[in-house]
Amino acid sequence: MDEFALIAELLAPLAKGEPGAFNLTDDAALIDLSEGHRLVVTKDMLVAGVHFMADDAADLVARKLLRVNLSDLAAMGATPKAYLVGLAVPKGTSDDWIRGFAGGLAEDQAAFSITLIGGDTVSTDGPLTVSLTAMGEVPAAMALRRAGAKPGDGVFVSGSIGDGALGLAALKSGLDDDNAVYLIDRYHLPRPRLELAVPLRAIAHAAIDVSDGLIADLGHICDVSGVGAEIEAALVPLSLAAKATVAIDPTLMDTVLTGGDDYELLFTADKTDIGRIVALATDLALPLTMIGRVIAGAGVMALDHTGATMTFESTGWRHR
Repeated sequence: MDEFALIAELLAPLAKGEPGAFNLTDDAALIDLSEGHRLVVTKDMLVAGVHFMADDAADLVARKLLRVNLSDLAAMGATPKAYLVGLAVPKGTSDDWIRGFAGGLAEDQAAFSITLIGGDTVSTDGPLTVSLTAMGEVPAAMALRRAGAKPGDGVFVSGSIGDGALGLAALKSGLDDDNAVYLIDRYHLPRPRLELAVPLRAIAHAAIDVSDGLIADLGHICDVSGVGAEIEAALVPLSLAAKATVAIDPTLMDTVLTGGDDYELLFTADKTDIGRIVALATDLALPLTMIGRVIAGAGVMALDHTGATMTFESTGWRHR
């Protein structure tokens, strides 16, 4: 399938929801924003053998690619609008793989109310590389940022932490029990917390999604906000599968705190807003857990169940 056939048959149908995409017949798209809103733009790349297994199903690769970008939009309080996709495909890649990839995009763009508006495809001698640029919109004065955390704030996370990193470990080890199946699914298909994006605008002082690792990403908030933070490992919420896995090997708690691939939202908020946060968690049927506090100073300190400071070989994923 050549580039033009790929666009006409597989990608153009994904652009029908956005008039400004012109059915992918032009070199660029036109996007209208709601009055008083700003455009939020984010981009992620996934490389076979680095960010996903070379033999992962094409639809799962596509869905994860879209979801990790949607998670970035959610962390800024944005609602999804449109996206562009880039494919650097090794020579000899089958049309069935491309069809599976497009099918994964179709499934999730319908689920998350976002539309393809363009992109590019190239052939490469290197590893399969996929890229996606997602766009959303947010009221001009209400975007959430990493800056804004204040000493005395509580530190909160959505959902559960550690599933993605433990899922990757299970995938590499070949485990296939019920806990491993759950964790591997969480690794392949993160849940972007878009339902939190709008309500957090009125509550959070700073926010980020947990991609590099809980300790590392909280450190990013601290660095930009000019503060420090202290968390209690015992308060970090774990899924039942993660609890069972850590119970067998307690050293995996380090993986939970630093492994990344969670794509939950991590935010700071005034502790006087705990009632609002509890009510929001109830309304969304989504756990929102306070795991620590923002303090004056710098860096992130994690305390174990005895109150002792934990040390880590690495606090999270480094891209270089």
